[in-house]
Amino acid sequence: MQDCEGPVEAGVSPALLQLSRLPPQVDYDLTLRRAASLLRYLRILTLALAIFPIATRACDLCGCYTPQVESMPKEKVSLTGFYTAIAEQFTHFGSLQFDDREVANPTGQRLESSITQFVVGYGINDRFALQFNAPFIYRDFRRPEGFAIDEGNVSGIGDVSLLAKAVLWRFASTAHREFNVEGKNPVAIEHESDCACSIVALAGLKFPSGDPSRLKEEFHEVEIPGAPESGIHGHDLTLGTGSYDGIFGAQSSLRYKNFFAEANGQFTLRGDGAHDYHFANDVTWSAGPGYYLVGKRDTLVGFQCVASGESKDVDRFQGRAAEDTGVTSVFVGPRIIASHDQLSGELAAEFPVLMNTTAFQVVPDYRFRASIAVSW
Repeated sequence: MQDCEGPVEAGVSPALLQLSRLPPQVDYDLTLRRAASLLRYLRILTLALAIFPIATRACDLCGCYTPQVESMPKEKVSLTGFYTAIAEQFTHFGSLQFDDREVANPTGQRLESSITQFVVGYGINDRFALQFNAPFIYRDFRRPEGFAIDEGNVSGIGDVSLLAKAVLWRFASTAHREFNVEGKNPVAIEHESDCACSIVALAGLKFPSGDPSRLKEEFHEVEIPGAPESGIHGHDLTLGTGSYDGIFGAQSSLRYKNFFAEANGQFTLRGDGAHDYHFANDVTWSAGPGYYLVGKRDTLVGFQCVASGESKDVDRFQGRAAEDTGVTSVFVGPRIIASHDQLSGELAAEFPVLMNTTAFQVVPDYRFRASIAVSW
């Protein structure tokens, strides 16, 4: 893509080119200080787009934190180098459904799932990046087992993933410059572009590092006449799938002045899992508009309304359909993002507005997310 401010001469930065075109009476030291301050502000705005998580917000087992890539012109700021992040997703499952109808929960079945993802990424240049995700999973549950109640928890490392991201397309409207002539010498003031947008592709591989032993429960499940049915099974508690899975997706962002919108989608292509259990392919998406409430030179605060969802067919066990595993869901909720210097973070809450399941399942009542990231 051609950059909006025209070609850059070899070995000369855009900022210096702009300074070289100023009238002869410009206070160059003051202009350099203001240009540096502006570049710092642009970096903060860019980091907010680059580091705030755009995660898959559905499959509680396979949610993969994938930061958004910047949509600013590449001559303004570079995101090359390392970044690290910690992202937490907590989901409370406390309701039971049969197909798309909620049913009574007399035994108080529940599942509380916490997935903490540790992320290390490296921006090779302003168009290509690599990222490694390692999740730690903790699940606490209560379910009937025959005429008794089974309570316990599972924890451990989940399936790690390696992702590659590439900016396919990027656009920024032409930035404008004005001169402040109130002082002794005119001072050039550079303004950011009003509009910027980008489209990013990602692809990666998930490795079977999580313990899939809970899937063995599927071999021993039996229905006892008169006993309450459990909506929590081995495939809900497992820490890993036991399969190598492909991850494919796209992310997009659009900003006009203080308004912004983001959208992303991911498709997970499942391989053959452990213990004759094969998880179904999964499609997840999210999108929503937002507004930057604070846009200072070193601080950025924004608010976003987000809708997200998942579509997943039924899994297969020993070659037969596992009828209690299909889901189509939609969540909505608010998201607050904030950034200061090279530190950024977010808080978000999501609530289900559509939950269509197959057969008898425990379903989420709400989901909270939080993250903090550092770039250098």
